[in-house]
Amino acid sequence: MSAALKETFERCKREKRNALINFITAGYPTVEDTLPILEGMQRGGVDIVELGVPFTDPIADGPTIQVSNNVALSNGVDVIKCLELVTKARAQGITIPIILMGYYNPMLTYGEEKMIEDAAKAGADGFIVVDLPPEEALKFRSTCTKHGLSYVPLVAPATTNERLEILGKIADSFIYVVSRMAPTGSLAVIELGIGELCARVKKYVPDTPIAVGFGVSTREHFLNVGESADGVVIGSKLITTVGDAKEGERGEAAFKFVRSILGEDYAGKAPERDTKSNLSNLVKTDEPDFNESHKYEPRFGDFGGQYVPEALHTCLAELERGFESAVADELFWQEFRSLYSYIGRPSSFHKAERLTEHAGGAQIWLKREDLNHTGSHKINNALAQVLIAKRLGKTKIIAETGAGQHGVATATACAKFGLECTVFMGAEDVRRQALNVFRMRILGAKVVAVTNGTQTLRDATSEAFRFWVSHLQTTHYVVGSAIGPHPYPTLVRTFQSVIGNEAKEQFKELNNGKLPNYVVACVGGGSNSTGLFSPFEHDTEVQMIGVEAAGDGLDTERHSATLSKGIPGVFHGVKTYVLQNYDGQVQDTHSISAGLDYPGVGPELAYWKSTGRAKFIAATDAQALHGFRLLSQLEGIIPALESSHAIYGAVELAKTLPKEEHIIINVSGRGDKDVQSVAEVLPKLGDSINWDLRFEDDPSK
Repeated sequence: MSAALKETFERCKREKRNALINFITAGYPTVEDTLPILEGMQRGGVDIVELGVPFTDPIADGPTIQVSNNVALSNGVDVIKCLELVTKARAQGITIPIILMGYYNPMLTYGEEKMIEDAAKAGADGFIVVDLPPEEALKFRSTCTKHGLSYVPLVAPATTNERLEILGKIADSFIYVVSRMAPTGSLAVIELGIGELCARVKKYVPDTPIAVGFGVSTREHFLNVGESADGVVIGSKLITTVGDAKEGERGEAAFKFVRSILGEDYAGKAPERDTKSNLSNLVKTDEPDFNESHKYEPRFGDFGGQYVPEALHTCLAELERGFESAVADELFWQEFRSLYSYIGRPSSFHKAERLTEHAGGAQIWLKREDLNHTGSHKINNALAQVLIAKRLGKTKIIAETGAGQHGVATATACAKFGLECTVFMGAEDVRRQALNVFRMRILGAKVVAVTNGTQTLRDATSEAFRFWVSHLQTTHYVVGSAIGPHPYPTLVRTFQSVIGNEAKEQFKELNNGKLPNYVVACVGGGSNSTGLFSPFEHDTEVQMIGVEAAGDGLDTERHSATLSKGIPGVFHGVKTYVLQNYDGQVQDTHSISAGLDYPGVGPELAYWKSTGRAKFIAATDAQALHGFRLLSQLEGIIPALESSHAIYGAVELAKTLPKEEHIIINVSGRGDKDVQSVAEVLPKLGDSINWDLRFEDDPSK
């Protein structure tokens, strides 16, 4: 089986030509088209096929492959269907090697060893897993070897020499060299430097064939790139070609495309399929050691890590070094703390007398992050990351935002320090947070409305990662929550922990040195909750309560309660709890609050859930509105809808506790941005909480 890959490169070398490797997404444009396309490519003379396993959130891929993923998923393609297509292809005489290529989460959900075993039975020859880090790839490769399959590692232009050596030892058939630091997509002109890149790879991996991809779309590209490589990969252009072809003609379109690359006079012959062949006498059996040093542990128990495309690793490594250097430098902390007066720190802390009276139980205290400059806790992290960006010599900043508060905070920090700012925001969030969009633009930021997928925070985050990898030299990505790959969860928590540190000292000063019994915060990604919780982590007498967004209810599909209803998976570069389906596809979410509308969660929160250190509950849209009303009308504080979830949860908790116990709520943001959203939804949900309030254009009538 997998030995066919090695034999293919040996045959191409004997024939003094490059191997042509084509990528096509399984089930695109339709499931029925996949086999004719494979047959057409084989008839045209293609040497190897990468069959894409579709995924909802492919952060390394450009728009063409994103669209093909979405179409395939809408056609009902899952991992099982992909394996069935390979089985059918072999039954119909497709003998060229087939590599399954995709993202890790669907394979993890299916079961890693079962996936490899079933792929071997179906007739696949190997795997390319786009976001599998080297330490995980070692285990994956070993399992592949056991079943006679190959594991093909990816390297990028910025892959370090140390990682090249490790990836070279993992490779047992060939290495896929990503030719540019950007998402996939065809180019009009191939970038210079491929020769130097290939020479560097071959220096560290002299005995393994290399195939170059990303951007190749014409025979001229194929020949030029082939001067430096053993094989050439073409994907986006083929997908466009078959997508544009008429129904019933897509197999022929694939045939003609392959011919246009190899030349009309090429007379290739499909190889015979030796089903008994395996890699037992060909693979490297040594297991290389892989130990990268980190000052801060990338994992929180089973969660965390860096599950990213190889091109993103360089971005993260540079940021990690910058973060470690900054937090070890007292001058950095002096500069950051000098901004406290600009932020409005320390933020106010006081007892909510009337809210406490309403609950009739425990004493309720408010940590007032809503009084910070820009109206939320987000400014803490934004200013700190902009200071790090300056230390790294970056002149441009990007950010993602849902409710818009992180976008406003980042735009504010950029305005203060004179950096260019671009904010990615889902188109749906742009609509429902128009006020914050206008605030960002007033501050000089460019707001990019992301129209992919659900058009919410999740898609904005994916788009920001794609942009960052293409603009690393000048640009820093200010992630707004404690999500994503290491070092972001640790970095964001470090700078947001000012919330919990202040709250602890403020409470002790007002309560004879005691600690509270409970600390409560809303949970979306995790910036305000980890900021409040982390200083109390080792004070085990203090219970940590996170309140998620239950949307229409946990018994519906319209919610964002990741820790309550999700399962462990890999999403946006990190292993954590994820809202996903049986196939590992990330589910759509819903919340009245744009800032909580996210299908993942920070890995530290996932760890606290797994150990029982923190407890997580959920509040519906209607219950959040009830919390919104309570704080507004009992304390004269209009909270953000995110914070309203925590308010509702804390009040319900207080009702069950004796009066001598104490609860701190993190009021993470103010509600100005949400007034229009509340006005829109109250006519639908007001009856359920007995609040009949309507916005009137002319209240005098």
